[in-house]
Amino acid sequence: MNVASSQVGFDELIHAPVRLRICASLAPLQWAEFAQLRDALEVADSVLSKHLKQLSDAGYVDVERFSKGGRSHVRVALTVNGRRAYVGHVAALRAMTHQTP
Repeated sequence: MNVASSQVGFDELIHAPVRLRICASLAPLQWAEFAQLRDALEVADSVLSKHLKQLSDAGYVDVERFSKGGRSHVRVALTVNGRRAYVGHVAALRAMTHQTP
């Protein structure tokens, strides 16, 4: 996928329902923990992992593993490119809904 071309306008990768909800959930945050995101989206770990991998491969999210209290955790954030692509996608959706026949 060409990340540069997908940053403006409608974005097929982001448009998938779970990935769109991931981006919408991450947009107002600096970081979200995997478990919080999973619970908010009400999806299984495997479903969230699959979609995060696709977004990460496109350069849209950063996934960071860390230890806290002796336990392993994962946190996720939109990258600058991911935020730009999400904002562009939302703008394209708004433009579609405001077109007059």
